[in-house]
Amino acid sequence: MVDISLRNEILASVEEGFEKQLAFTQMLMRFKSERGQEQECQDFVYDELAKRNYKMDRFRMDREALSAHIGGGKITDQHSDVPIVVGTHIPQDRKGRSLILQSHIDVVPTGPEKMWTRPPFEPVIESDWLYGRGGADMKAGFGAIFFCLDALARVGFKPASTMHIQSVVEEESTGNGALMTHLAGYKAEAVLIPEPEEEMLVRANTGVIWFEIEVQGIPVHVREMGAGSNAIDAAYRIMGVLRDLEENWNQRKGNHRYFEELDHPINLNFGIIEGGDWASSVPSWAKIDCRFGIYPEIPAKDAAEEIIERLAAFAATDFFLRDMPPKITFNGFYSEGYTLEPGSEAENVLAQAHQGVTGTPLKSFVTPGYLDTRVYALYQSVPALCYGPISENIHGIDERVKVSSLKRITGTMALFVAEWCGLERIFKPEPYL
Repeated sequence: MVDISLRNEILASVEEGFEKQLAFTQMLMRFKSERGQEQECQDFVYDELAKRNYKMDRFRMDREALSAHIGGGKITDQHSDVPIVVGTHIPQDRKGRSLILQSHIDVVPTGPEKMWTRPPFEPVIESDWLYGRGGADMKAGFGAIFFCLDALARVGFKPASTMHIQSVVEEESTGNGALMTHLAGYKAEAVLIPEPEEEMLVRANTGVIWFEIEVQGIPVHVREMGAGSNAIDAAYRIMGVLRDLEENWNQRKGNHRYFEELDHPINLNFGIIEGGDWASSVPSWAKIDCRFGIYPEIPAKDAAEEIIERLAAFAATDFFLRDMPPKITFNGFYSEGYTLEPGSEAENVLAQAHQGVTGTPLKSFVTPGYLDTRVYALYQSVPALCYGPISENIHGIDERVKVSSLKRITGTMALFVAEWCGLERIFKPEPYL
């Protein structure tokens, strides 16, 4: 257990470096690292890790290996090919427990920029909030990874165990970046990912599947629309069937531990809808892009099969779709959720660190969204901790992360690393500090 004197010294060091941490986080946020555009940001991350004397690795996705893995997301032409970056710390004398600290640097699209109060990639601090796309989800957490370790170095310590700092892409689309680090052989005795989780620990989260539905119609002039088939109308009927399935899956929540208390644990989202070519022509095509949550322990394959079967049964009874059934393509996430079993030593260490910083017990909760921690919980069977700062409007307009919360979780992470990994003394001052 880190003694009180060292704990106070570490937290004071976090405080000392926090202004630099905010500036660093803002630099990360200025990179418009949407899907497929992450290269410049990854180059920056690589240089910053190399500057800190980590053993560096950079590697691309192995599409064949990912496609063969049960947890691999479906690969499309939109899949990012930007390399993953890993920096590894190797201690002089291994004594502590190994750790993976991971962040994703891909961000979702901004939506209409005119809806933002300020430009989304020009981060601004106002009052106790840092605004900008990707700040909360999750570049603030990535900054905390760098600066919790810098805080330890500033007081003369580095981890006394092997540590991998992983910067991945495709978190927002397939989860393949984190899975690729696993397939590349990066493993540890625990994993911590500082996603924006309201200073709480994620106890369980849903799996996610993405799919696209294409409907073909028969185009005619609207004066003869009875002779044609409206693909958009058919798409809306299909959406109704999927809403019924969503309700059915939510009714099953009592069969799934931790989810029974949530009002609506399974969420279906129609994220993109397109169709037709001309207002006065019956549309010959429509397309819907969908995201569906699934309970932990439900394989993505089983959920996908139920969706296919439900739509096939409906199409067989529909006056239009029975002759022109919809085409379903799974095109992204194809992942199972996970449950973090309570009582692990890693969770206990995080709880002590959190209490030491905040003065309050660590709470846990269930989130109906995707998290990369599923890779390590499911395929490495190690404690996979997701814990990070308070945020608002992630994936929305005026995304923001709470600055005071970011400082607290950085301190918590520094204390967690000190206790979990142990510390070894360094005698040469680090020039980057």
